[in-house]
Amino acid sequence: MSEAPGRDQPARRPGSGRRELTGVVLGGALAGALALTAAAQTWAAVTAERRPPLPPVSGTLSGAEAAPLGTAAGLVLLAAALALLAVRGTGRAVVGLLMAAAGGALLWSGVRVLGGGVADAAADLPGLGGGSTTATTVEVSVTWPVLALVAGGLGVAAGLVAAVRGSSWPGMGERYERSPGPAPVRSEEDRAEDAWKALDRGEDPTDPSSTTRPGPGR
Repeated sequence: MSEAPGRDQPARRPGSGRRELTGVVLGGALAGALALTAAAQTWAAVTAERRPPLPPVSGTLSGAEAAPLGTAAGLVLLAAALALLAVRGTGRAVVGLLMAAAGGALLWSGVRVLGGGVADAAADLPGLGGGSTTATTVEVSVTWPVLALVAGGLGVAAGLVAAVRGSSWPGMGERYERSPGPAPVRSEEDRAEDAWKALDRGEDPTDPSSTTRPGPGR
Protein backbone atom coordinates (compact mmCIF):
# COMPACT_ATOMS: atom_id res chain seq x y z
CA MET A 1 0.00 0.00 0.00
CA SER A 2 2.92 2.35 0.64
CA GLU A 3 3.96 2.26 -3.05
CA ALA A 4 0.61 3.57 -4.34
CA PRO A 5 1.45 7.31 -3.95
CA GLY A 6 4.70 6.77 -5.87
CA ARG A 7 2.86 5.18 -8.77
CA ASP A 8 0.25 7.92 -8.82
CA GLN A 9 2.74 10.80 -8.70
CA PRO A 10 3.85 10.70 -12.38
CA ALA A 11 0.23 10.76 -13.50
CA ARG A 12 -0.38 13.99 -11.59
CA ARG A 13 2.60 15.91 -12.96
CA PRO A 14 1.17 16.70 -16.43
CA GLY A 15 -2.00 18.11 -14.91
CA SER A 16 0.03 20.21 -12.48
CA GLY A 17 2.15 21.57 -15.33
CA ARG A 18 -0.92 22.45 -17.34
CA ARG A 19 -2.41 24.29 -14.38
CA GLU A 20 0.79 26.29 -13.94
CA LEU A 21 0.91 27.10 -17.65
CA THR A 22 -2.73 28.20 -17.64
CA GLY A 23 -2.20 30.36 -14.57
CA VAL A 24 0.86 32.10 -16.01
CA VAL A 25 -0.80 32.68 -19.39
CA LEU A 26 -3.86 34.18 -17.72
CA GLY A 27 -1.69 36.23 -15.37
CA GLY A 28 0.39 37.63 -18.22
CA ALA A 29 -2.68 38.43 -20.29
CA LEU A 30 -4.35 40.12 -17.33
CA ALA A 31 -1.22 42.17 -16.64
CA GLY A 32 -1.11 43.30 -20.26
CA ALA A 33 -4.80 44.22 -20.27
CA LEU A 34 -4.44 46.21 -17.04
CA ALA A 35 -1.39 48.03 -18.42
CA LEU A 36 -3.19 49.03 -21.62
CA THR A 37 -6.27 50.09 -19.68
CA ALA A 38 -4.20 52.28 -17.37
CA ALA A 39 -2.24 53.79 -20.27
CA ALA A 40 -5.46 54.98 -21.92
CA GLN A 41 -6.58 56.95 -18.84
CA THR A 42 -5.74 60.46 -17.62
CA TRP A 43 -2.84 60.28 -15.18
CA ALA A 44 -2.25 63.93 -14.39
CA ALA A 45 -3.76 67.39 -14.70
CA VAL A 46 -1.23 70.17 -15.34
CA THR A 47 -1.73 73.90 -14.75
CA ALA A 48 0.87 76.49 -15.76
CA GLU A 49 0.87 80.03 -14.37
CA ARG A 50 2.14 82.62 -16.82
CA ARG A 51 3.25 86.23 -16.55
CA PRO A 52 0.43 88.78 -16.59
CA PRO A 53 -1.54 89.55 -18.56
CA LEU A 54 -1.35 86.02 -19.92
CA PRO A 55 -3.95 83.66 -18.35
CA PRO A 56 -3.08 80.28 -16.84
CA VAL A 57 -2.94 77.31 -19.19
CA SER A 58 -4.07 73.81 -18.24
CA GLY A 59 -3.81 70.40 -19.84
CA THR A 60 -3.89 66.69 -19.08
CA LEU A 61 -1.43 63.84 -19.44
CA SER A 62 -2.58 60.38 -20.40
CA GLY A 63 -0.79 57.29 -19.23
CA ALA A 64 0.85 56.93 -22.63
CA GLU A 65 2.22 60.49 -22.29
CA ALA A 66 3.24 60.33 -18.63
CA ALA A 67 4.72 56.83 -18.91
CA PRO A 68 5.53 56.05 -22.54
CA LEU A 69 6.79 52.56 -21.70
CA GLY A 70 3.42 51.51 -20.30
CA THR A 71 1.70 50.87 -23.62
CA ALA A 72 4.67 48.99 -25.07
CA ALA A 73 4.99 46.88 -21.93
CA GLY A 74 1.30 45.99 -22.03
CA LEU A 75 1.55 44.85 -25.64
CA VAL A 76 4.66 42.79 -24.84
CA LEU A 77 2.86 41.06 -21.96
CA LEU A 78 -0.10 40.14 -24.15
CA ALA A 79 2.14 38.83 -26.92
CA ALA A 80 4.30 36.90 -24.46
CA ALA A 81 1.26 35.28 -22.86
CA LEU A 82 0.22 33.92 -26.27
CA ALA A 83 3.79 32.93 -27.11
CA LEU A 84 3.94 30.68 -24.03
CA LEU A 85 1.35 28.46 -25.69
CA ALA A 86 3.37 28.17 -28.89
CA VAL A 87 6.90 27.57 -27.59
CA ARG A 88 8.38 24.80 -25.48
CA GLY A 89 11.44 24.07 -23.38
CA THR A 90 14.02 26.84 -23.08
CA GLY A 91 11.87 29.03 -25.34
CA ARG A 92 9.46 29.45 -22.45
CA ALA A 93 12.30 30.60 -20.20
CA VAL A 94 13.20 33.30 -22.74
CA VAL A 95 9.58 34.42 -23.02
CA GLY A 96 9.31 34.42 -19.23
CA LEU A 97 12.31 36.73 -18.90
CA LEU A 98 10.73 39.03 -21.50
CA MET A 99 7.52 39.11 -19.48
CA ALA A 100 9.45 39.91 -16.31
CA ALA A 101 11.28 42.75 -18.08
CA ALA A 102 8.00 44.22 -19.32
CA GLY A 103 6.57 43.99 -15.81
CA GLY A 104 9.67 45.73 -14.47
CA ALA A 105 9.17 48.57 -16.96
CA LEU A 106 5.62 49.02 -15.69
CA LEU A 107 6.81 49.08 -12.10
CA TRP A 108 9.41 51.71 -12.92
CA SER A 109 6.87 53.82 -14.82
CA GLY A 110 4.35 53.77 -11.99
CA VAL A 111 6.93 54.62 -9.32
CA ARG A 112 8.37 57.40 -11.47
CA VAL A 113 5.01 59.11 -11.97
CA LEU A 114 4.00 58.75 -8.34
CA GLY A 115 7.36 60.22 -7.37
CA GLY A 116 6.66 63.38 -9.38
CA GLY A 117 8.67 62.55 -12.47
CA VAL A 118 6.23 63.98 -15.02
CA ALA A 119 7.75 67.45 -15.43
CA ASP A 120 9.31 66.68 -18.81
CA ALA A 121 6.05 65.31 -20.18
CA ALA A 122 4.13 68.31 -18.82
CA ALA A 123 6.51 70.72 -20.54
CA ASP A 124 5.60 69.19 -23.91
CA LEU A 125 1.91 70.08 -23.57
CA PRO A 126 0.76 72.91 -25.89
CA GLY A 127 1.08 76.34 -24.25
CA LEU A 128 2.82 75.09 -21.10
CA GLY A 129 6.37 75.57 -22.30
CA GLY A 130 8.31 78.71 -23.04
CA GLY A 131 9.73 81.55 -20.99
CA SER A 132 6.33 82.98 -20.04
CA THR A 133 5.61 80.16 -17.58
CA THR A 134 6.28 81.13 -13.98
CA ALA A 135 5.03 78.03 -12.13
CA THR A 136 3.63 74.62 -12.98
CA THR A 137 1.27 72.56 -10.84
CA VAL A 138 0.80 68.85 -11.48
CA GLU A 139 -2.02 66.86 -9.88
CA VAL A 140 -1.48 63.15 -10.35
CA SER A 141 -4.42 60.73 -10.30
CA VAL A 142 -3.07 57.96 -8.08
CA THR A 143 -5.45 55.27 -9.33
CA TRP A 144 -3.91 54.65 -12.74
CA PRO A 145 -0.22 54.65 -11.77
CA VAL A 146 -1.11 52.23 -8.97
CA LEU A 147 -2.91 50.03 -11.52
CA ALA A 148 0.27 50.07 -13.59
CA LEU A 149 2.18 48.95 -10.49
CA VAL A 150 -0.26 46.07 -10.01
CA ALA A 151 0.10 45.08 -13.66
CA GLY A 152 3.88 45.30 -13.36
CA GLY A 153 4.00 43.13 -10.27
CA LEU A 154 1.75 40.56 -11.89
CA GLY A 155 3.87 40.57 -15.03
CA VAL A 156 7.12 40.12 -13.10
CA ALA A 157 5.65 37.25 -11.05
CA ALA A 158 4.24 35.46 -14.10
CA GLY A 159 7.46 35.96 -16.03
CA LEU A 160 9.68 34.59 -13.28
CA VAL A 161 7.48 31.52 -12.85
CA ALA A 162 7.65 30.89 -16.60
CA ALA A 163 11.42 31.37 -16.63
CA VAL A 164 11.97 28.91 -13.78
CA ARG A 165 9.25 26.33 -14.40
CA GLY A 166 8.34 26.74 -18.06
CA SER A 167 10.73 24.16 -19.49
CA SER A 168 8.88 21.38 -17.63
CA TRP A 169 5.40 22.37 -18.82
CA PRO A 170 3.61 20.34 -21.51
CA GLY A 171 3.31 21.62 -25.03
CA MET A 172 0.05 22.80 -26.54
CA GLY A 173 -2.03 19.78 -27.56
CA GLU A 174 0.44 17.33 -26.09
CA ARG A 175 -1.10 14.13 -24.76
CA TYR A 176 0.07 12.08 -21.90
CA GLU A 177 -0.23 8.37 -21.40
CA ARG A 178 -0.53 6.81 -17.98
CA SER A 179 2.16 4.49 -16.78
CA PRO A 180 1.30 0.90 -17.63
CA GLY A 181 -0.17 -0.87 -14.62
CA PRO A 182 0.36 -4.45 -13.56
CA ALA A 183 -0.82 -7.18 -15.92
CA PRO A 184 -4.39 -8.30 -15.28
CA VAL A 185 -4.80 -11.51 -13.32
CA ARG A 186 -6.01 -14.35 -15.55
CA SER A 187 -8.40 -16.97 -14.24
CA GLU A 188 -8.06 -20.73 -14.52
CA GLU A 189 -10.71 -20.71 -17.26
CA ASP A 190 -8.69 -18.19 -19.27
CA ARG A 191 -5.53 -20.27 -19.01
CA ALA A 192 -7.39 -23.44 -19.95
CA GLU A 193 -8.85 -21.69 -22.99
CA ASP A 194 -5.37 -20.48 -24.00
CA ALA A 195 -4.05 -24.05 -23.69
CA TRP A 196 -6.76 -25.41 -26.02
CA LYS A 197 -6.04 -22.67 -28.54
CA ALA A 198 -2.33 -23.51 -28.36
CA LEU A 199 -3.14 -27.12 -29.15
CA ASP A 200 -5.23 -26.00 -32.12
CA ARG A 201 -2.18 -24.12 -33.40
CA GLY A 202 -0.03 -27.23 -32.98
CA GLU A 203 1.86 -25.91 -29.95
CA ASP A 204 2.61 -27.72 -26.72
CA PRO A 205 1.09 -25.65 -23.86
CA THR A 206 3.33 -27.43 -21.34
CA ASP A 207 6.50 -26.36 -23.11
CA PRO A 208 7.95 -23.26 -21.34
CA SER A 209 9.57 -22.09 -24.58
CA SER A 210 6.18 -22.08 -26.29
CA THR A 211 4.48 -18.69 -26.34
CA THR A 212 0.76 -18.83 -25.79
CA ARG A 213 -1.21 -15.94 -27.09
CA PRO A 214 -4.67 -15.12 -25.83
CA GLY A 215 -7.39 -15.22 -28.35
CA PRO A 216 -9.43 -12.26 -29.56
CA GLY A 217 -11.09 -10.26 -26.82
CA ARG A 218 -8.54 -11.40 -24.20
